[in-house]
Amino acid sequence: MKFLSNAARWAACLSVALHLSSVSSVSGADLRVGLVGLDTSHVTAFTRLLNDPKAQNHIPGARVVVAFKGGSPDIESSITRVEGYTKELQQSYGVKILDSIEEVCKEVDAVLLTSVDGRPHLDQVRPILRAGKRVFIDKPVAGTLKDAIAIYRLAKARNVPLFSCSSYRFYDSLAELKRTDVGDLKGVFSYGPAPTEAHHPDLFWYGIHPTEALFTILGPDCQTVSRTTTASMDVVTGIWSEGRMGVLTGLRTGYSPHKVILFGTKAIAEQKGGGDYAPMLREVIKFFQTGIVPVSPEETLAIMAFMEAADESKRQGGKPVSIREMFEKNDPGKVAE
Repeated sequence: MKFLSNAARWAACLSVALHLSSVSSVSGADLRVGLVGLDTSHVTAFTRLLNDPKAQNHIPGARVVVAFKGGSPDIESSITRVEGYTKELQQSYGVKILDSIEEVCKEVDAVLLTSVDGRPHLDQVRPILRAGKRVFIDKPVAGTLKDAIAIYRLAKARNVPLFSCSSYRFYDSLAELKRTDVGDLKGVFSYGPAPTEAHHPDLFWYGIHPTEALFTILGPDCQTVSRTTTASMDVVTGIWSEGRMGVLTGLRTGYSPHKVILFGTKAIAEQKGGGDYAPMLREVIKFFQTGIVPVSPEETLAIMAFMEAADESKRQGGKPVSIREMFEKNDPGKVAE
């Protein structure tokens, strides 16, 4: 990993630190789980899978018991949905609504930080880490690469394991594709929906899904990123170690399916079908029980750097941008707890 910056090398070390810090496991009665941020359909979908034994793909071992509303007034798709999801959680699943994140932490064993807006995640995770609660941060882990690095740095300081990912990473169809023998892997295409939101770097809002799928196959060691963009589509090309190429096609308007295609020395293989939240949520509950993170800080931060680099390449008219440069530029230094 010689091309990585100090921040990325730190992340690689942190992935070990978080693993080793989780020597204790939780067993016995169902874990009590809290939600922070009720402005996404994920909160009702996750709660149904955990709390309803009759739900298809029900996941035992944990129950959502309390929540903090949150919501971002300057994002219409956030603030207009909070009350509806709050009402459903209360009426259908008996979830108690509390007035602060600190109160949530007093009532639970672990936290799902589900705010759809990545910008408040750094401030929202602070009291969770102070309380020592294991936390899964729904995508995106933060609203900027700088905040993402700060989040993992705080987790290291508090010795509290956390992780973040898109549900695409654990789709059964992607796991099956990853097992396919195509010989030496030379390149990967990943396409999918990528509508934007004005307060976030372009790919952070929804393009993170096909981006995460790309990294699920290729891993974290992307070196340079270049982007070509139009009003309706993005093509972002990354060069990985050993000359492997990853191409992300983000579909902003109209029909926007998703798929990953592998190009190898022996074969070309395509993802067949999609997936749902259940495989990811199983990994989240396993993490809550064991403290062992299934996605390393190194990889999540590399994904964030890739997406930030895509915006920088756009600003520079499509010129290649170094991932190392993005880490160096966005390292926040010492972070106040």
